[in-house]
Amino acid sequence: MIRDRGNIKWTSMMLPEHVKELRDWKIEEKRSEKPVLDEQKMAKMNETICEAMAIHNSLCFQYFSGGEMKTLFGYVHYVDPLTKELRIIDHNEKRTTIKLLDLVHVEIE
Repeated sequence: MIRDRGNIKWTSMMLPEHVKELRDWKIEEKRSEKPVLDEQKMAKMNETICEAMAIHNSLCFQYFSGGEMKTLFGYVHYVDPLTKELRIIDHNEKRTTIKLLDLVHVEIE
């Protein structure tokens, strides 16, 4: 049975600069572009956030950060209209700040 070892078999013939470039290329390959939201989607997210704040429901936030999509579960503590940020407290009492422009999807957990 033939087992392919991937890049391990070639690293002895590669310069360190080439290995670094391959790693950087793999990281860049995983990155994506932020999706564009329409007005209806943004209004629906706003409605969901306001409703959850009124009855203190936990939400699932999907947001775009650093070239990749991230997910966070927690409660909205405060909406800052000046900086346009959400302050969220997750289930471990950790405080996180998300910019409203980075939000992609919000749903009730």
